[in-house]
Amino acid sequence: MQGKIVKGIAGFYYVHVPGKGIYECKAKGIFRKDKQKPLVGDDVLIQILDEEEMTGNIETLLIRKSELIRPAVANIDQALVIFSIVKPQPNFNLLDRFLIMMEQQNIPCIICFNKADIDEEGQGENYEEIYRACGYETLSVSAKEGIGLEKVRKILHHKTTTVAGPSGVGKSSLINRLQSNITMETGSISKKIERGKHTTRHSELIAIGEDTYILDTPGFSSLALFDMEKEDLAKFYPEFEMYEIFCKFGGCSHIAEPVCGVKDALAEGKISQLRYENYKLLYEELKGKKKY
Repeated sequence: MQGKIVKGIAGFYYVHVPGKGIYECKAKGIFRKDKQKPLVGDDVLIQILDEEEMTGNIETLLIRKSELIRPAVANIDQALVIFSIVKPQPNFNLLDRFLIMMEQQNIPCIICFNKADIDEEGQGENYEEIYRACGYETLSVSAKEGIGLEKVRKILHHKTTTVAGPSGVGKSSLINRLQSNITMETGSISKKIERGKHTTRHSELIAIGEDTYILDTPGFSSLALFDMEKEDLAKFYPEFEMYEIFCKFGGCSHIAEPVCGVKDALAEGKISQLRYENYKLLYEELKGKKKY
């Protein structure tokens, strides 16, 4: 029987089988021998041990199409990063860090601006415009009022999506809204799964539709520097690419050089000042990083 690991706690893996529910499984010893570790998000074949108790063994790990390092999870199709338009104001430096982190792992990213219902000055539209110009898919929603939720559901449909955002942006409200009215047969998860709820926060996939899962990533307030050299940073700012051919020097940093296509584009309003300032901050941070 085929299913997907939605949670792992203390050697137990909870496998969602569409149409059946969630089975509590152990992984066979062969995985340890082969140095394979099942991850949340893995598609697996399981052997049922007790249908009534909903227990089984994981027999086979199916081929992973992707593996995310932070958090450790398999088969993520995309990331939905949530920031509020107001209350609190978005931390764009943090947003750009997250986008870079996802791009490093080849995970497409959708940016969701929440709290559209209290966006009296229409800032959401400006923010969307900035990031759309960089090639990102964006949308403005209100988890509280239910505005734009159908758009979100459409984006998530038939995909496994990691959902992330700093605290206070309404991420939990949005996830709760997406789960409401779900008639999925997740069954009653074994009581054993509950023992993890007061301990360390675990990654957990939530089934919100047929073959549609979201991974609730614990709230982040800062992201450590990426494993890269400062010279590599510009490639994670896709809006720079078309102007780099006008730079006089190869390997231009787009900061101090006298003839720079990126800085010219910035002066002409073709590149966002906000994005460029974040680029400079991150560049300086990478420049100051100690090499050991």
